[in-house]
Order: sequence, then structure tokens, then C-alpha cells
Amino acid sequence: MDRAGKEKVVAGLREVFESSNLIVVTQFSGLTVAEATDLRSQMRQAGAKFQVTKNRLALRALEGTAFSDLAELFLGSTAIAYSDDAVAAAKIAVSYAKKNDKLVIIGGALAGDRLDVANVKALAELPSLDELRGRLVGMIQTPATRIAGVVQAPAGQLARVLNAYSEKSEAA
Repeated sequence: MDRAGKEKVVAGLREVFESSNLIVVTQFSGLTVAEATDLRSQMRQAGAKFQVTKNRLALRALEGTAFSDLAELFLGSTAIAYSDDAVAAAKIAVSYAKKNDKLVIIGGALAGDRLDVANVKALAELPSLDELRGRLVGMIQTPATRIAGVVQAPAGQLARVLNAYSEKSEAA
């Protein structure tokens, strides 16, 4: 790769490090092309990306970013998973690593705060942003339906009382 190509890669990685909310650093020794393609596909579906990195170029791109603490993780054959969503990349990377022992999670960072392997796995267990939104809408709707039921109950009771009086007066 010539100098211009390397500068382009560093600029692209720097943009990733500056714009992403979550970075998960992995080692992928022995991962086949088909497996890497499958992982990339799963990442893309979740709104995340997976990219193999050259360590020297990644280290240059990390300089001066919020993720500069991750520099010591870039040893060996490394790749990064990243996303704007605080959970997506971690969720897919952890689930794929459970199925395929060729992918090993070695750390990460969320909004500039460094995460160890246990923290990345804990982050992966959290619900995604869309799931949280769904739960929130469900929580908001439940009290509204209960309120509607409570408001309608007195009117229904009043209607039954009036109906009972009218049936009583008709019978008399």
C-alpha cells in the first residue's frame, strides 16, 4: 500500500473513531472469509460495522481521539466493531464470539470510557435502543388504558343504575 492509500485508511479510521459511540476491539485469528462476511452481514443488519484494521494505521488514527486509551489493545490480528448505538456492535460481536471461538473480544470503549471484556459482555446483554423505545411506549400505553377504564366505569355504573330504575318503573 502506498503512502496516499495509508493516509486514506488513517483518515477513514479517524472518522470512525470520532463519529462512533461504541468501539469493540477483537482478535480474529483463523476466521475464514465466509465467517467474516457472515459477521459483517449480521453487523450491518444491526446498524453496526466490522472492519479489519492494520495496527500501525489504527494507532495513528486513534491519536487525539476519545478512544486513544484503546491503543494497547491493537496487538496481533485485530478488527474493530463499531456503531452509533451503544449496544448494537457489542451485542453482535459477543453473540458471534460465543458461536465461533476464532473471534475473541479483547476490550472496547463506550463514549470514550474504556471497557474490559466483562463490561463489553455486560453491555451486550442490555436491550437495544429500539427495544427500550418499545418498552417505553408499552409503559405509557398501559396507564392510559387503565385511566380510560376507570373513567368509563362510573358512566357504566350510572347507566346500569338508570336502566334498573327504568325497568323498575316499567314493572310497577
